[in-house]
Amino acid sequence: MGQFKIEGGHPICGKIKASGNKNSALPAIAATLLTNYPVILGNVPRIGDVLALLDIVASVGGKVEWISDDEVCIDASTLNDNIEMRGELSRKLRGSILLAAPLLHRFGHVELPFPGGDRIGRRRIDTHLLALEALGARIDVGSGVTISAPDGLRGADILLDEASVTATENTIMAAVLARGKTIINNAACEPHVQELCELLVNLGADIDGAGTNRITIHGVQSLGGGGLELGADYLEVASFMVLTALTGGELTIERASPDNMRMILQQFARIGIIAEVRGNDLFVPRDQPLEVRSDYRGAIPRIDDAPWPGFPADLTSVALVAATKSSGSVLVHEKMFESRLFFVDQLIEMGAKIVLCDPHRAVIIGPSRLSGAKINSPDIRAGMAMLIASLAAEGESIIGNIEQIDRGYERIDERLRPLGARITRLD
Repeated sequence: MGQFKIEGGHPICGKIKASGNKNSALPAIAATLLTNYPVILGNVPRIGDVLALLDIVASVGGKVEWISDDEVCIDASTLNDNIEMRGELSRKLRGSILLAAPLLHRFGHVELPFPGGDRIGRRRIDTHLLALEALGARIDVGSGVTISAPDGLRGADILLDEASVTATENTIMAAVLARGKTIINNAACEPHVQELCELLVNLGADIDGAGTNRITIHGVQSLGGGGLELGADYLEVASFMVLTALTGGELTIERASPDNMRMILQQFARIGIIAEVRGNDLFVPRDQPLEVRSDYRGAIPRIDDAPWPGFPADLTSVALVAATKSSGSVLVHEKMFESRLFFVDQLIEMGAKIVLCDPHRAVIIGPSRLSGAKINSPDIRAGMAMLIASLAAEGESIIGNIEQIDRGYERIDERLRPLGARITRLD
C-alpha cells in the first residue's frame, strides 16, 4: 500500500480548480446504461471510485472512451448480461449498487454482490430494494442480491423509508423507463440528485420536482443520447478551505459552485474559517479568525450533519480537524454512521484535545498544537482530514493506506505541491 510523507507547517497559497463532484459522477455513469446512445459526461474526476465504476461498465460490455482529461464518452449499446463476474469490482465501492436499476431495465434481472465502500458503520440497502419492489421487481437476498422484473417495472406512489441519496437515485433511474407515473416521497434533494435528474431530462426523461422531497416521474419508452457537465465537488472545495486556513495560507478555488456551499460556509464561520464568494470562485484569505463563536448565552456550539441543505455528513471529519486549531470548544455530532469518528484517536496521538463521548459525538477543545505522527487513512473523508492535520502539524507525518484518499480526491499530492505543500508519495 502507498504512503504520503508530509512535512507540515507550510502555507497553502495560490489558485486551484475544483474537481468534478464524485457523488454526481457515479450515478451519472450508471445512468448511461439506460440508453443505447452515446452519453458524454464532462468535468469527471479521475479518482479511484469513478475508475472502478467505469471498469464495471466495461466488464458488462459498455464502451468507455476518455476524449479529454475530464471528459468521458460511454456507449452502452453493446451491453451483455454476463453479470456474474464483477464481485471483486463491486465490492470496491458503495456506488456499484447504482447499477441495479439500469441493468434491471436492460436485462430483466440483475445479480449483484453486496456493495463495498468505506467502513464507517452499517450502510443499509433496504431502501433501494423496497423501492424497486414497489415498482414491481422481485427481490431475492442470499450471499448477494438477485433482482428480477421480466415483465418490466410499473409506476407507483413510493414513500422512501429514509431520505437516502443513492436509493433516491436508484429509484429515479428505475422510474424513468417504468410504465406510468411514479411519485417518490421523502426523496433526497442533494445537488448530485438534481444533476442526475438534469442528465436524464437531457436524455429524454420526464421528471418534475428535482431538488424537492417529492419527485414525479412519467415513464417514457426509451432514452436517447446527450450529456452533462458535472458541477464542482463541494466536499473537496470545503477541504481546501480548511487546509488553507489551518496552514495560514491564501487560496483561490476556481469553479467552486459556491451556491451549493451555503450551509458549509455558515458552519465553518462558527469556528472562525471564512471565505469570500467571488462569482463562481471562492477566496480564502490569510489571517483567519480561527476562533469558535459560542451560541447565545455562552453555550458550546454544535456542528451536526443533516440531509440537504444541512451540513454534509461527509464533512464531519474535516470539520472536526478544523476545530482542533480554533480557539474554543465545539461539539461535533455525526448522526449517520457509528464508526466515522473512530479516527480521532490518531488526532489525539498528534496532540489534539478531543473527548470522544460516544461513537457519534466528540468535543474538541482548541487550539491544539499538532505534531507529526505515523497514521493511517481509514476511509475517504477521514483520510482527507488526516492529510489536512498532517499539513497543518509541526514536523513530519507518514500517512498509510492512501488508496482510500485516492478513491475520492484526484491526484491530491500533485495538485497541492505547486501550492506549497511538502508532500511525497511513497510506494
